[in-house]
Amino acid sequence: MAGGLVVTGKSQPYNGRITWFVVLSSMVAATGGIIFGYDIGISGGVTSMEPFLRKFFPEVYTKMKQDSKISNYCKFDSQLLTSFTSSLYVAGLVASFFASPVTRTFGRKPSILIGGAAFLTGAALGGAAYNIYMLIFGRVLLGVGVGFANQSVPLYLSEMAPPKSRGAFNIGFQFCVGIGVLVANLINYGTEKIKDGWGWRISLAMAAAPATILTVGALFLPETPNSLIQHGNDHEKAMKMLQRIRGTTDVKAELVDLIKASENPNNSVPLN
Repeated sequence: MAGGLVVTGKSQPYNGRITWFVVLSSMVAATGGIIFGYDIGISGGVTSMEPFLRKFFPEVYTKMKQDSKISNYCKFDSQLLTSFTSSLYVAGLVASFFASPVTRTFGRKPSILIGGAAFLTGAALGGAAYNIYMLIFGRVLLGVGVGFANQSVPLYLSEMAPPKSRGAFNIGFQFCVGIGVLVANLINYGTEKIKDGWGWRISLAMAAAPATILTVGALFLPETPNSLIQHGNDHEKAMKMLQRIRGTTDVKAELVDLIKASENPNNSVPLN
């Protein structure tokens, strides 16, 4: 997992509150959770749509139509279909090995931007796919987005939130994952009823909506104070960012602890 800065203990009680700046920044970042949930939920419904199977997996479609007594396990027993579903998870696993050093070395914001761009490109390819290669490549790019977003977004939320609210902010990310799954199932329910046979394109392409929010929003997201100290050792800039996100000018205690954590990162435990 990407390394963040946490401190061994608080020298003084921290001042600050949850500001609108933090809330808005976290909402943009948390759309990464919505996309993750959407990509998890969308594939099951799409792979049961007959027009989708007829176009990309004709063997599966033929088995569905030939004998209704065959179990669903046998009907959907296709390595190619399995590759479509699993490619996201395999790509996400591989991408996570690269996402961790990128997040640690270059910051949380660049990693979120990479994840958003991968999500957006993958959704566009999936919605416009005209052959199996295009379809699976789009799915792979979605997996790359998952790998980067799942590394950087929870870390970003933890570092932007006030210490006492970090658990709530990270639960918010998990909540967004659940929202994404719900939205995916509702969209599949609607698009399956489209008679012209292109409903699956809408289902796959709709991931581009939150992906656009994440990608464009990432361009304007501020870097976290922890990251500013960790990479540029810019204490002045980190202090100004702390003052902005905490809504107070009295951030010396938290800043001092962050600096101490950056100097001795191997002897750190989470803030209380």
